[in-house]
Amino acid sequence: MSFGYRGKSLELLNKYGVNVGDKIFVKTNRACFSGILMPRSEIGDDKHIVIKLEDGYNIGLSISSIIDIEKIPQETPSKIIQPSIKSIPNLPNVAIISTGGTIASRIDYRTGAVSPALSAQDLYQSIPELGEIANIRTEILLSLLSENMLPKYWTMMAKSIKNHIEKGVEGIVLTHGTDTMGYTAAALSFSLRNLPIPVILVGSQRSSDRPSSDAYFNLKAAVLTAAKAPFAEVGVLMHSSISDDELIVHRGTRVRKMHTSRRDAFQSINSKPLAKIRNGNIEVYKPYKERGGSLELKADFNDKVVLIKCFPGMPLEIFNFLIERGYRGIVLEGTGLGHAPEYIFPYIKEAIDNGIAVVMTSQCLFGRVNMNVYSTGRILLSMGVIPGEDMLPETALVKLMWVLAQTNDLNEIKKLMLSNIAGEISERSEYGGSIL
Repeated sequence: MSFGYRGKSLELLNKYGVNVGDKIFVKTNRACFSGILMPRSEIGDDKHIVIKLEDGYNIGLSISSIIDIEKIPQETPSKIIQPSIKSIPNLPNVAIISTGGTIASRIDYRTGAVSPALSAQDLYQSIPELGEIANIRTEILLSLLSENMLPKYWTMMAKSIKNHIEKGVEGIVLTHGTDTMGYTAAALSFSLRNLPIPVILVGSQRSSDRPSSDAYFNLKAAVLTAAKAPFAEVGVLMHSSISDDELIVHRGTRVRKMHTSRRDAFQSINSKPLAKIRNGNIEVYKPYKERGGSLELKADFNDKVVLIKCFPGMPLEIFNFLIERGYRGIVLEGTGLGHAPEYIFPYIKEAIDNGIAVVMTSQCLFGRVNMNVYSTGRILLSMGVIPGEDMLPETALVKLMWVLAQTNDLNEIKKLMLSNIAGEISERSEYGGSIL
C-alpha cells in the first residue's frame, strides 16, 4: 500500500525497498537523518517523503536531495503483557468517557490511522500513575473531530454521564477535541441539573507522540480533579501556561479557546476559574456548587438556532431565510455594548413578530451588554431583543437551544435566558485579561 505516496516519491521508496512504518537512515546532499517513515496526505505532492525523527518531530525531505536510503533493522518487539486491573477499595471510582479528539487518540505509524486509545489497559499502560489516583472505568462513546460536533451528541454525552453516576462513580472525565469543547461544556452545564459530582472535560493541543504534548499532564490532572475536587460542576481542564507546572479548571459556561495552538489556549471569560492544580494539589475558588444532590437530566436541544456576527454591510437576506425555514432562535454577536446596524432593525422586528427569540451578546467578550446606554440599544430592547448580559456568544447559543427545547413561549424564553442557571451570568463582570 502507498499510504499517500505516489509518483516519483513512491518510485523512490520502492527502489530502496522501504515501507511506511520502517525505521530508515536517509542521506541527503546536505545532511543525514534517521527516523520512522510516515504516511503522506493523499493530497500531498509526490516530491517529498516524511520521517518522524527521534525527538518526536516530523520532517519533510525533498526526493531530489536524497542520495541514499537504508532500512534500519528493528528487533521484533516482545509480546506486551497488559497490566491486570484490579479495583482498590480505598480509591474513588472515576469514569473516563471518550468522544474523540487529540487526547484520546493514538497513531499507527504503519497505516497513518488515528484510532481511539482509551481502554483501561491503554490508560494504565501509558499513565500508570492513574492507578494510584482512582479506579478507572472507560467508555468510548464517540470518535469525532470536535468540529463535527452536533447537539444530538450533547444529549448522548449527558445520558452517558447519568448512567455512570447511577453506577456510583465519584467523578467523570470526558475527553474532547479542543475546537468546540467550550460549546459542549456549556451544553452539559445546562443539561445536568443538580449535578452531584464533578464532570471534567479535557483535551490536548498537541498529540501524545510529540515531545511537547500536553496530553499526559492534562489527563492525569483531570482524573485527580474528578476524583477529589469538592465542587460538583462541569469544568474544562487545560494548561494555565506553556509550562507543565500548573493547570486550570474553567467553569463550563465561562470558557473559550483563545489560541489556535498554545497549550494554555483556554481562558475563563468574565469569571474566575473553578480551580487551579499544582503539584498534585487542588486549589478551588468560591463560589461553587458542592458535591451532592440528585441529578435531574434535561438534555434536549432545539437546533433551529443560529449565531450571527454583526458586521458592516451584513446582508438582510439572512433574516428572511431564517424566517422562511422556521428557525426558532437567533443569537446576535453585536458590537460594543450590544449594538447592530440600524438598517437591519426592521428585519429583527419581523423575526421577533414571527415568534423567533433574538438574544444580543457582544463581540468584545469581556464585559457585558448594556442596551440602555444608547438609543439604538433601547430601540432593540423595545422590539423584544433579549440582552445576553455577560454571557459568551457561544454559551448564549447553546443556552437558547436548551431553552427552546423546553418552551415556545417568548415570555418564558426571556425569563429563562435572563436567569443564571449554570454560572453563565454574573451580577458584576470581572475583567480577566489573564487567567490568574
